[in-house]
Amino acid sequence: MAEYLFILHTDDNEKAARCFQFSKIAHEKGHTVNIFLVDDGVFWAEKGKDGSQKTITGDCPADYLPYLEDKKVTTGVCTPCAKGRNLAEANMLGNMKLDTGGNLIDMAATATVFNF
Repeated sequence: MAEYLFILHTDDNEKAARCFQFSKIAHEKGHTVNIFLVDDGVFWAEKGKDGSQKTITGDCPADYLPYLEDKKVTTGVCTPCAKGRNLAEANMLGNMKLDTGGNLIDMAATATVFNF
């Protein structure tokens, strides 16, 4: 099976929906999946964030995030990005943890990378 790294750098609802949708699909197919949130993408790590806004295709981030959390799909959250936005790890979804750019680069070295 393949290894995929999905990077989300924005709080944009449509880009988040696609990032989480494709992450879920890859995981369901048995591939190794890692997600990394940077810049304003770190806001998707917050517990209680409203992900119910529908995209033009009729889905939303909330359609995929529960699966990713339930299956414990590893999601790194850029530490300086989160701290700069006053986001604490204690307020993040269960599968999300503060992580470093060094780890992001290590994951990217062996994975197919998708940027959103």
